[in-house]
Amino acid sequence: MAKGKYEHWLTEEGLLQLEAWARNGLTDEQIASNMGITRSTLNEWKKKYSDISDTLKRGKEVVDIQVENALLKRALGYSYVETTREQVIDYDKTTGVPIGSHMEITKEVTKEVVPDTTAQIFWLKNRKPEDWRDKRDVAVEGTLNTNNPFEGLTTEELRKIIDNE
Repeated sequence: MAKGKYEHWLTEEGLLQLEAWARNGLTDEQIASNMGITRSTLNEWKKKYSDISDTLKRGKEVVDIQVENALLKRALGYSYVETTREQVIDYDKTTGVPIGSHMEITKEVTKEVVPDTTAQIFWLKNRKPEDWRDKRDVAVEGTLNTNNPFEGLTTEELRKIIDNE
């Protein structure tokens, strides 16, 4: 391992780049590739250099929070204003010759995005798994009695029975 390779990533610029990649949603494998190293080397560096580990965590936390907020917003539903703009040509008032153009708002409509049940289910299953999981753990106590006529027979005795049939 080249001594200078990790040193760049401990500089202010290097750490800023790592944080940006993490914030943009890149995986550790993609980040390692961008750095010109293997994922296992990145894992070693994260253990050895807390600046690298902390920077990647900080970058990923930003994205995680953004995704959580977007998922929550989608689960609950929301409204937004859709604005339509059209290009309007400006004319000289005396000659009637076009002299330019500008964008003009022609319509604003408030739209509703209904709550998304899939997002709600996903949120609840992950945030409250004890209440919302599909699989329930059910404990059964007691014994199960079976009448096995071959119980206690040796392998030799079982072979004799099979050969006779």
